[in-house]
Amino acid sequence: MTTASHFFTSITSNYIPKARVLASSIKQQDPAARFHLVLCDELPENFGTDAEPFDSVIVIEELPIPKLPAWIFKHTVVEMCTAVKGPAFLEIARRFDAEKIFYFDPDMVVFSGLDRLARLLDQHSILLTPHQTVPEESFEAVVDNEICSLKHGVFNLGFLGLRTSSEGMRFLNWWAARLLEFCYDDIAGGLFTDQRWVDLAPGFFDDIAIMREPIYNVATWNLTHRTAAGSLQAGITINGEPLSFYHFSGFDGGAQEVMLKKYGQYSPVLFDLRKWYIAECERRGQQALGKRPCKFGVYDNGEPILKEQRWFYRAREDLQIAFPNPFATADTQHSYYHWYQDNMAKSMPGDGESEPESVLRAKLMEVYRELELIKRSRSWRFTRVLAKAWHAFR
Repeated sequence: MTTASHFFTSITSNYIPKARVLASSIKQQDPAARFHLVLCDELPENFGTDAEPFDSVIVIEELPIPKLPAWIFKHTVVEMCTAVKGPAFLEIARRFDAEKIFYFDPDMVVFSGLDRLARLLDQHSILLTPHQTVPEESFEAVVDNEICSLKHGVFNLGFLGLRTSSEGMRFLNWWAARLLEFCYDDIAGGLFTDQRWVDLAPGFFDDIAIMREPIYNVATWNLTHRTAAGSLQAGITINGEPLSFYHFSGFDGGAQEVMLKKYGQYSPVLFDLRKWYIAECERRGQQALGKRPCKFGVYDNGEPILKEQRWFYRAREDLQIAFPNPFATADTQHSYYHWYQDNMAKSMPGDGESEPESVLRAKLMEVYRELELIKRSRSWRFTRVLAKAWHAFR
């Protein structure tokens, strides 16, 4: 086993600037740390690891994922980057003979405490951070934070520490298998990517450390009981202790700023931290790369892939068999893209009788859920559900 701790994040190319900020913050704390970039995309031009804070780049094609084109297509870009985390842990453990592996979301920054995290993995096999560690007191915070955690998962999987002990590997093999098959953003169906699965972990596995200290995974969802003080120059503290790592979750969509204004009014240094983070991302290529599209967001003819097209392919095992590479469009007589145009898109309502898009999406989602429930049974009801799908848009 290698003695150095290994760290990684999983991204598409537009998140490279954020990953650079994260990796640099880790290297600053521990120059011996090994940082691996797991990339579900193609590398930008002129990208060279010699000039990067990454020790290696592992592309999705190198991960142990069977039937990769079909598997990728079934996932949105966010679902894909989340689902590869389990296989990536396994690949890093295998490739680098790593004993201690940490995952951080790309929108995180580490400020202190890596040595303490490594010591925790000497004592435990799995490290988890809950979204909240203190009950909320106001109605609004219960809705914003506690109910949100009930939907998305008790533990925030923007961070996960793992030691490749027998119990650590038992957890990892279970979690990776679930992510390969069931890593979807489907809250109504009981799933939220990788997070809801780990709600089960304390019941299934021993040797788990639940890190309740307020210095870990600080984010807007736990600021009601965590007060930041200090400065960027002198160091930021949380409830009087040095901040270990901060999570800028919801940054690009605007939610981070909204919730920071709502719950961070007693921690003005966090607004300075946000400004610093924006500047650091810009310095590391945000303007050039931040809006770069993912290669898996389109068919090979350049047409964007709709969520509905992914959902329907995901639910139909016969389509997965017929079109093992659903990205391919060259053969107009035998491609998923053309099949969908012929069998689904043409049965959408005409301009004179169009329904709101939200209604159409709801209809397709209803069909998708029923397909998901029965696809493994291959029951006689399958043809009835297909008929329902056909008529849903007429």
